[in-house]
Amino acid sequence: MKQIFSQEKGNALITLIFFALITIIVTSSAVVMMITNSGAVTTVQQGNDAYSVAESGIENALLRLLRNPSYTGEVLPIGNGTATISVTGTTTKTIISRGRIGEFERSIQVTATYANNVLTVTAWDETPQ
Repeated sequence: MKQIFSQEKGNALITLIFFALITIIVTSSAVVMMITNSGAVTTVQQGNDAYSVAESGIENALLRLLRNPSYTGEVLPIGNGTATISVTGTTTKTIISRGRIGEFERSIQVTATYANNVLTVTAWDETPQ
């Protein structure tokens, strides 16, 4: 009888260690996945923020062009980022705004025509980096 109880106690210890090991592995995997997803979400958010900065730069340029048709661009601080705006052309204006936050940069190019004091946007596209 004593040998049977001794073996059962050993089996219970092995089973406990086995389940503890599985719990540690599952928990560690979940933590690694959470950290990875958190980093990816941060990257996507900063890219979206850079795009918003670029859009703000475009909107600023359109307003400036309405007030002053000879506007050529500027570097505009917006929140935590900057929009670098350049405007080229005479009747057909090409406006490029590069929004930058940290290491992330997104660019938007807008084509607009300016005739008879009317500014008409004809194209609005994100440009590849």
